Amino acid sequence: MLIYGINPVLEALRAKRVTAVRLSERAGGRLAEVVAAAELAGVAIRRVSPSELDRAVGDPHGRHQGVVADLQESTKLDVRDLVAGAAGAPLIVVLDGIEDPQNVGAILRTVDAAGADGVVRQTRHAAPLGGAAAKASAGAVSHVKIADVVNIARALEDLKACGVWTVGLAGDVQKGYDEIDLTLPTAVVVGAEGTGLRRLVRERCDWVASIPMRGHVQSLNVSVATGIVLFEAIRQRRAGNG
Repeated sequence: MLIYGINPVLEALRAKRVTAVRLSERAGGRLAEVVAAAELAGVAIRRVSPSELDRAVGDPHGRHQGVVADLQESTKLDVRDLVAGAAGAPLIVVLDGIEDPQNVGAILRTVDAAGADGVVRQTRHAAPLGGAAAKASAGAVSHVKIADVVNIARALEDLKACGVWTVGLAGDVQKGYDEIDLTLPTAVVVGAEGTGLRRLVRERCDWVASIPMRGHVQSLNVSVATGIVLFEAIRQRRAGNG
């Protein structure tokens, strides 16, 4: 997998997932951090022209910030691995049909910030985790555990079998997200903007809840909605332990 941008590459180096780094010939500034991190990790560095980096990422506008890295494939995980790896009550995010790499990257960044235990996504109809998603995640893609599954509805059944309660987010229900006991092992299920949760996925959720809208806009970006519920879970868990 190929990623680009200073923060994604630095985080991938810290996670020991980088196999090679390509730097712009005119690299300077913060790219010195990349050089130092790569040398510390024993990763080969190759100086190339900016146009070669443009071609590598398919972007003529220089959004690679002068650095591209190749990553080794991450360990294959399933939902049971995410549950088993949780330090306390599992807190997991399930992506149902989210194909926009910017949204996926932003959700990964939020999951990492909240200290959640991982993400479940479908192998088909899913945004690639390199490139734009990695950059939008600010490097979180190298740290968040991700379980790829064939079928999301079936994955929810697997989570239930592991004792995890599933909470779908939708805007057309009365029950508020903060009315649910999120101190329990929880998987937050989010759908694509515009279409929301698919019918079979929604039917398999233990609860479906909404985030009340007080203003003129009647919906939130999916990554923002995910963050609201994750940090509500953290608030409840801290209050319960306090």
